[in-house]
Amino acid sequence: MKVSLKEQILTIIAAIPPGRVTSYGRIATMTDAGTPRLVARALRELPAGHDLPWFRVITASRRLAEHGAADEQRQRLMAEGVVFDDRGRVAPERLWP
Repeated sequence: MKVSLKEQILTIIAAIPPGRVTSYGRIATMTDAGTPRLVARALRELPAGHDLPWFRVITASRRLAEHGAADEQRQRLMAEGVVFDDRGRVAPERLWP
């Protein structure tokens, strides 16, 4: 992945406000040449101790992706006031931008 594309992705993630979420696909459309998979890859490659709000990135279906930190992600989002419906989806009004 080009450094400039990764920087674009990380800059967008850093801009997601507390209590809001966005999808891998929405982030991809905000970049020059990103795809949802490249957004996921950039998140997987984050170094330990980073302070980016990775947990605010969800799937296009407004659910959490299946990964090892999904429980932590849910807890962090709930701490910011994000509520999940009975099907595990975030309300559409929480989507950013």
